[in-house]
Amino acid sequence: MESEHIPVHSSVLVVGLPLQLVIGSGQDKVNCGSTLLGWKERAWLICEWPFHFGQAVPCETGTHCLVRAMVAGRLVAYQSEVRMAQMSPLPLLYLAFPRRIEEIHLRKDARVPSNEPLLLMQGTHGDAMLALRNGSAPIGGLLQDVSLSGCRIILQRSRTDVVLGATVYLEFELIGIGHVSHLAGVIKNIAERDGAISLGIEFRFNGKEAIEYRGWGGSVQKAIEYSVMQRQTDLGFLTPPSEP
Repeated sequence: MESEHIPVHSSVLVVGLPLQLVIGSGQDKVNCGSTLLGWKERAWLICEWPFHFGQAVPCETGTHCLVRAMVAGRLVAYQSEVRMAQMSPLPLLYLAFPRRIEEIHLRKDARVPSNEPLLLMQGTHGDAMLALRNGSAPIGGLLQDVSLSGCRIILQRSRTDVVLGATVYLEFELIGIGHVSHLAGVIKNIAERDGAISLGIEFRFNGKEAIEYRGWGGSVQKAIEYSVMQRQTDLGFLTPPSEP
């Protein structure tokens, strides 16, 4: 992936743009989501004051904040700080306007490791089926890795229990973002591993998938995109900008 520091241009500032904020530093750092509501050129950005576990994130004037957003397939990031916060009549946060930003052109559909429990349901009504002995009941598995286009999961089952090309539905947690349910996918490959099977799933975003958010907004597809982006940063694949 390529990274470059560039001056700010209006194409990265769009009202309604979902933002990922990393507020604070050290052990007090909080990852949360917000939405861009407006800005004053060369002065400040205004966004929703994010909540974390039902409480407003502490945002005193001068608190450091890393702002990230996905714009046309690019990760846009810059260092900022809290200029002002208000709770009434609406909880709003004013952040320093970016002087320079970092644009990171991500590799197409980069995969990041995961280790989260997952529920898998078989398709119905004409879909190719998972041949499960317990009928239509969901079965548990492990989400091994994930990308914007798909994932790999581990099931404690025999290879003869599954059908290549079957449509399945997934339910799992995107840590810190929300709980995804009824996400359709197609089994693209099957491999045996230590008495279990590994399935490569290609997502099918059909508008019927849903997510219960944890203080973040957007579609399931956008939520997965942000989750991958955040995980890449945590693993050191992406380096936050070092200067405002």
